Amino acid sequence: MQSLKSNALEPTAAELALLPIGQRVAKLLPVYGLPVLAVALIVLFSLLFPDTFPTAANFSAIIDNKAVIALLSLAVLCPMITGKIDLTIGYGIVLWHIMAISLQVRFGVPWAAAVAIVLLAGIGLGLLNGLLVEIAMIDSFIATLGVGTVLYAIALWHTGGQQIVGDLSPSFTAIDTQFVGPLPITALYIVGLGLVQWLVFEHTPFGRALYAIGANPRAALLNGIPVRRYVILGFVASGLLTAAAGVVLAAKLQIGQASVGLDYLLPALVGVFLGSTTIKPGRVNVWGTLVAVVVLAVGISGIQEFGADFYVEPLFNGATLLVSIAIAGYAQRRSKSATGKPAGPRRPTVDMVATVTVNGDET
Repeated sequence: MQSLKSNALEPTAAELALLPIGQRVAKLLPVYGLPVLAVALIVLFSLLFPDTFPTAANFSAIIDNKAVIALLSLAVLCPMITGKIDLTIGYGIVLWHIMAISLQVRFGVPWAAAVAIVLLAGIGLGLLNGLLVEIAMIDSFIATLGVGTVLYAIALWHTGGQQIVGDLSPSFTAIDTQFVGPLPITALYIVGLGLVQWLVFEHTPFGRALYAIGANPRAALLNGIPVRRYVILGFVASGLLTAAAGVVLAAKLQIGQASVGLDYLLPALVGVFLGSTTIKPGRVNVWGTLVAVVVLAVGISGIQEFGADFYVEPLFNGATLLVSIAIAGYAQRRSKSATGKPAGPRRPTVDMVATVTVNGDET
């Protein structure tokens, strides 16, 4: 199953040089519209709530509250580039944050060893997902949904529906609570991870091969790319990053409970899908994903300043997911029209076959 059509629509420098200023702006608006929206929302809410919104404390709180979602978005980005979707991120983080705390509280494992065990378990889960999808040939949506449900059942069994509470090392809780200057340390995790992924996905043959696989696995295979190996590696990376997000969540909450975690699944997917509409529109990408998370975080924070009810956040996330997929589908149809290919009557879904531009050539 291909997770998202992937057509790079950003104009080239040569194309822009031939256009007047007005048309340049029109061409660049789809590329940078979402970052502009993020800035506009910050300015708007700062003007509406000058005493509470544009403060260092509020921005630090926004970063800290949405750090786990950002990490999960970057995790699911890894297999999604290859055209696969990993739903275990929402279920895995439930088990991983419980495991990180339970190993310390119930079994007396040192915090560093507990973190290492959780990360290794995440890698193992990613490998299992990759084998189910590429070796057992199970659709990625079905495989990861099934595995995720099993993980959730294990979390419920282990906790018995109760919270896991106990004394945790200050060194462990500092994983989330530490500040670097005015910023929470989680901001450094996100920026650092984003930089690494950007370098790998955009500036290495390996990353371009991943995009090519997401575009057309058959063509990638015929061009000598080891498709199965790369897809499995994408799931392994997703499992590792999900486990890391679980550790951060455990350090943040300092309790383990199975009722926490699934609420992160939809926002993480929204971040990736909405991010595919900007920076490199029509293609999932790192910076677009992070900008989308910022838009979601600022938008929800601003709405909450109005005293919105508790149901507004899931409503906002769900509506944004629908809009982002619609925009991605529209961008894909535009691309086909521009290249002279028939767009066809199909509606945009998360399982449509992709095409991708790699180094300027369509694969």
